[in-house]
Amino acid sequence: MTAVNDSTVRDPDAWRADMVRALRDQDAITSEPVGAAFAAVPRHRFAPDTPLDIAYDLHRTVPVKKDEHGLDISVMSAAHLQAVMLEQADIEPGMKVLEIGSGGYNAALIQELVGSKGAVTTVDIDRDIVDRARRCLDDAGYDQVKTVLADGEAGVPDGAPYDRIIVTVAAWDIPPSWINELGEKGRLVVPLTVRGTTRSIAFDRDREGLVSHSYRLARFVPMQGEGAAKERKALLRDGVAVQTDDEGIPFNTKALNHALDTPRREFWSGAAYDLPDELELYLTVHLSSAARLHASKDIVDSGLVEASALLGVPALVSEDSIAYRTRRENEDTGGFESGVVAHGLQAEALADEYLKLLRRWAQDHRRRGAATIRFLPGPAPSTPPQNTVLKRHGVVTVSWH
Repeated sequence: MTAVNDSTVRDPDAWRADMVRALRDQDAITSEPVGAAFAAVPRHRFAPDTPLDIAYDLHRTVPVKKDEHGLDISVMSAAHLQAVMLEQADIEPGMKVLEIGSGGYNAALIQELVGSKGAVTTVDIDRDIVDRARRCLDDAGYDQVKTVLADGEAGVPDGAPYDRIIVTVAAWDIPPSWINELGEKGRLVVPLTVRGTTRSIAFDRDREGLVSHSYRLARFVPMQGEGAAKERKALLRDGVAVQTDDEGIPFNTKALNHALDTPRREFWSGAAYDLPDELELYLTVHLSSAARLHASKDIVDSGLVEASALLGVPALVSEDSIAYRTRRENEDTGGFESGVVAHGLQAEALADEYLKLLRRWAQDHRRRGAATIRFLPGPAPSTPPQNTVLKRHGVVTVSWH
């Protein structure tokens, strides 16, 4: 009997209806307007060469363009993440919206939300991406969306002020143009990267700059052009790397690689392991010398590095030592207990700092939305507040309550 590919038999409308139901079930869609937009826009028309089961998969991206090394530099974001960000944006009919980073599909969703009396502009630095977005938008019947070829770092001043600015690439900083082009009661939704950790943050204005309304876990391809991040990445050995955007973090590649060959030491906090995305944000901001440790599946399978490093884990590094988070089953802490794996001459000292943070977070901040994130534009203060991360155009501060 010949196998039948369900993706070629089922009607696209059925795939789309299933996607919308699943997005509602997973609380990615929480409002009727966003649900209606996802039900209306034919996602597959923006991924014409992609099988329907992939195009309508909640959590899969659709590659659009790769660089010379085969790495994705433009993708159609996963539907789940797009829904979360549109809910964060809280777009209303008649609004003017700027999207930074074009793909076409998200702009069509926004056009559905603003309606015939609203206006949507989408900008991208890559002509291939803009041309593709234009073709897909026209093909799907969204010719009213304006496409612009430009570096998104400067926004699109001709259409300002905007009620909403939505950034669909990972941004290391918030340039003055985005704030200047935002209306007085506007909202900026941006995947902001802080020490290698990216969160989609919905920022509203306050007297000092921007303050978070909400934040959610996000992964995006990085911004290109003037706003590109200057990250440092060190390959310790095949399959193991550390990265950071902080120039003050010591990266002695040879010494850190040697540390991995020293005996592995485990330390346990006695504190609950839970809500890893919230914990990760807390650790990233509070660790005194924070980096991210990445390891391949082969390395994890060999037992050298824990599985927490597969997608990157906050690490505390010194000149010759490294410590990072792990977990183990423990019913006394509600199912899992957080701990630290450390290597090198300073293993105990690094683990001690890390354990104190794990305990403090579990005791005082183990819940969703406990952080308030602010962006303060302009020069850094002479005495920066606690938990401050310096950027080119301002500073990011994070406080927990």
